[in-house]
Amino acid sequence: MEFKDYYKILGVSKDATGDQIKKEYRRLARTYHPDINKASNAEHRFKEIGEAYEVLKDPEKRKAYDRFGTDWKTGQQQQQYQQQYQEQHRQYQGQNTGFGAESGFNFGSGFEQSGQYSEFFEQLFGGSQHKGRSAHQSTGHKGEDLNASIMIPVEDAFNGSTRSISFETPLITPDGKIENRPVNLDVKIPKGIKNGQKIRLAGQGSPGYNGGEAGDLYITVDFEKHPVYRVKGADVYVNLPVAPWEAALGASVNVQTPTGNLSVKIPADSVQGKKLRLKEKGIPSKTPGDLYFVVNIVLPPANDEKSKKVYESMKELNFNPRANFGRL
Repeated sequence: MEFKDYYKILGVSKDATGDQIKKEYRRLARTYHPDINKASNAEHRFKEIGEAYEVLKDPEKRKAYDRFGTDWKTGQQQQQYQQQYQEQHRQYQGQNTGFGAESGFNFGSGFEQSGQYSEFFEQLFGGSQHKGRSAHQSTGHKGEDLNASIMIPVEDAFNGSTRSISFETPLITPDGKIENRPVNLDVKIPKGIKNGQKIRLAGQGSPGYNGGEAGDLYITVDFEKHPVYRVKGADVYVNLPVAPWEAALGASVNVQTPTGNLSVKIPADSVQGKKLRLKEKGIPSKTPGDLYFVVNIVLPPANDEKSKKVYESMKELNFNPRANFGRL
């Protein structure tokens, strides 16, 4: 069956609300109504728009369409068949000890020899059977993808790490019930990961249906707020406390970073807010970021006689901090 993108037909996004879908349908229906629009394709478009709206306006039909596509009716039927099968399986196990839960359920010779093979599948699929497999059961569907998020310290992006996560995912049990299955995973945080980036864990999503493979788990990684580091893309910024004489005369200071101690050279005559760039010392991604130290001049307090005398002597410099104040 040719796939029809109902969202595209109505001109709405996949996360559109019901009201948005209704609004676009009414607008398009008026535009392409055959009594108004005499174009050769107007009637076809009008029917196509109605078909799309009929599915997307109904939450259950829309959910089935999002999962199975244009063949959503068959997908819904397959879900119903699975539920019927599970119920029949449960009842049959209770009546026949030879097919208890311990030995599993087999569509092969054991069930066929019991004389109930034809009756079981005729009841389930209206007489459609195929040598131990119904035609309706031939198509598996991949399980739904799951999304989760974790917070990590910025240091993990520099060095990489492993984080343990725990969550629950719905699981259909053999008797047709839905239960929450606890999942515990160790997630490898790759070196160089960026804030907001996703990690894909294949096969760790919801279980597949009718023999289909499991969905995937997508984990969004966000950085914890850090008291020192500010991250922009792969670049990292640090406010570096500097004494007035270090800023005025220049100095080399040792600074602790996520990758170890670094010697940072402060040029003479550095002013407040001056950025000192260490190329490719930021997050080590494919294109390494830079590490910026922003000069933050810290004044010593005048809380004793010695420090007060220092400040008094500085008055002799005839320095006017407001010499250019108010000028463009």
